[in-house]
Amino acid sequence: MSDILVLGSGLTGLTAAMLLARDGHAVTVLDRDPAPPPAGAETAWREWSRPGVAQFRQLHFLLPRWRAIMAEELPDVLEAMLTAGAARTNVLHQRPADVTGGWRPGDERFDAVTARRPVIEAAVAGVAAGTPGVTIRRGVRVSGLLTTDASAVPRVVGVRTDDGDLRADLVIDATGRHGPTVDWIVATGGRAPAVTEADSGFRYYCRHYRGPLPEGRDANLSHYGSVSLLTLAADNGTYGLGIVTGARDRALHPLRRAATWEAAIRRHPAAAHWLSGEAITDIAVFGGLADRRRAFVVDGRPVVTGLLAVGDAWACTNPSLGRGASIGALHACVLRDTVAKEGLGDADALVSRFHDETERVVGPYVDATLAFDHHRLAAIEADIAGVAYRPDDPGWTMATALGAAARRDPDLARAHTALAALLATSAEVFADAALRAKVLPWVGRPWLSPGPGRGELLEVVAAA
Repeated sequence: MSDILVLGSGLTGLTAAMLLARDGHAVTVLDRDPAPPPAGAETAWREWSRPGVAQFRQLHFLLPRWRAIMAEELPDVLEAMLTAGAARTNVLHQRPADVTGGWRPGDERFDAVTARRPVIEAAVAGVAAGTPGVTIRRGVRVSGLLTTDASAVPRVVGVRTDDGDLRADLVIDATGRHGPTVDWIVATGGRAPAVTEADSGFRYYCRHYRGPLPEGRDANLSHYGSVSLLTLAADNGTYGLGIVTGARDRALHPLRRAATWEAAIRRHPAAAHWLSGEAITDIAVFGGLADRRRAFVVDGRPVVTGLLAVGDAWACTNPSLGRGASIGALHACVLRDTVAKEGLGDADALVSRFHDETERVVGPYVDATLAFDHHRLAAIEADIAGVAYRPDDPGWTMATALGAAARRDPDLARAHTALAALLATSAEVFADAALRAKVLPWVGRPWLSPGPGRGELLEVVAAA
């Protein structure tokens, strides 16, 4: 049995802690926020304070890939979610039956179990707290890393906290997209990880509602010229509705006002009826979230040993795609498996193996997300400028053709949804020659959802 510290009690940190503990390790989770999750979904939603989680009360959605991982690895988490009132939904069959062709055997793979973020985290935390081998300590502020030497590759043996030093055989960084771990590594005398970063360039205008879940008329995330719309199931008779714009699109900044936001939603046929519920929040606006990826192995050598980063602490992406929790859960499984195979005896080998497995298993999903963000933002900018967006990128060409064809062909609707649900990579989907043949005639055809153009949207904003 090894002593492992997990920094951060968000979804990925708790998932990693449970997986490692069920493999026989003694795991202590540290979180700087002092408040434990309160009992009851509505109490968690109204009262739980998590200042360490920037988007705690923004829209959240858990993809089918997350549900599949939990069903296989941590089924009691799904049970706790459902007990707390989480919604069951099928992301394929949110679309109309004339698009999907009706239910087919195997469509259950598109099932999702989802909720508002405080309700999700409270349920997961409850299961983690009851997992043998897991100890959760809240209100502990970590200030740095303990290392054994000041060589070019420091070995982490614990952390410094306001309450004293804590030692461990392995430290897991699950501090999220804004975590300070890079600064801590440099402070020990180590090299900084290699970081690739680009402002994702998106701005979000979101609201929660209470009422019966409206029928779906398009995908959970539907794209228009210079905006995208989110229509998301939640828990206990609530749901979320959001507009995503380019961060530099100042003409749409008035969407922060409820009347303007509602007027814009009403012009979108697939989402207008989602206004039928009772609004339970104001318009929540956020942005400035960077797409970032860190490599802790540089030029073939680890920058530090004794520490592994998971989830957003490794790579964080555009929240509108809803992939963070699924990528984090998948990454936690890679962590568990790598520790089991490699052991903790050879610190360099563990970091290198984890880096390689991360790139092999999780990397393709992050790469696809970053590529989508790049193209989608460029397409938004092109729509604002009134020009067509036709990049010389076969991947984007085929992806948008698949999106267009998915509205007409039930087989392609399933392939398109598998990509969105993180159940397959583009390489896996397009490896099917018959599928490629069905998609090719759609290259160059309109792929955006039917809705208002840029001019009409600006008129709505001006009138409101």
